[in-house]
Amino acid sequence: MILETLAVPPSDGYALLDCGDGRKLERCGPYRFIRPEPQALWPPATAAWEADGTFTGGSDEEGGGRWSLSPTLPERWPIVQAGVRLWAMPTPFRHLGFFPDMAPHWAALADAAGPDAPVLNLFGYTGVASLVAAGAGADVVHVDASRKAIALARANAALSGLDHAPIRWIVEDARKFVAREVRRGRRYGAILLDPPKYGRGPDGEVWTLETDLAPLLSACAQLLEGSGRLMIVTSYAVRLSALALARALGEATARLGGRVGAGEMALVESARGRLLPTAIFARWTP
Repeated sequence: MILETLAVPPSDGYALLDCGDGRKLERCGPYRFIRPEPQALWPPATAAWEADGTFTGGSDEEGGGRWSLSPTLPERWPIVQAGVRLWAMPTPFRHLGFFPDMAPHWAALADAAGPDAPVLNLFGYTGVASLVAAGAGADVVHVDASRKAIALARANAALSGLDHAPIRWIVEDARKFVAREVRRGRRYGAILLDPPKYGRGPDGEVWTLETDLAPLLSACAQLLEGSGRLMIVTSYAVRLSALALARALGEATARLGGRVGAGEMALVESARGRLLPTAIFARWTP
């Protein structure tokens, strides 16, 4: 298997300005932020970092820590990603309300989406992928266990003028939803999964990537039978290998035939053009 590197260059909405010594300096719209980045093992291009917000990590890598923010920083501000307008903001989980390194997957989803290819976005977070797919003409089902994330996604839809687009916003455990769709005989043209390492459903369901991902991928493969064009799964769990993710997706889609590819996602740094690895992915196509 040939591993790919999907590298995302700076844009007006987001840019990785510099990185090193376990941190990264970013521009999100007009504002700058410093966040922890364990994979930035090298020295930064310059030590003269100034920012409107700095996140200091705690002991819990899944969200522990706190922000130190400039009093002039607004609660949220609009930016554009993949032609979609969305609200950016510093969140308690150190994120900025979106993941810029997902841009290649948004583009692939737009290519696969259409009136005859409904899209399922699992662990959909703030909805950029759902809005991109809806803008490409697809009916979309957006599933997330967090009511707050769904509310942010709907706010982004309104900001993009897509609040009346054919998107179903569903607060539910992804495994329960997919199992019900399988029983109903539903079919999708494209499925995107961006699962966390650990998580909880709205009714306290416990999600663990190592034990729950493979069964979920197998169930999703059933939703692609006969009409599937694309399935993408990403992981920000740095201890997981892209080869392992590809093997899990390959086993799940074996009876569909097709091809499975995999690799790393990365951001292109403005300072020296260095690539900062951020996540891994696996992708099935027929």
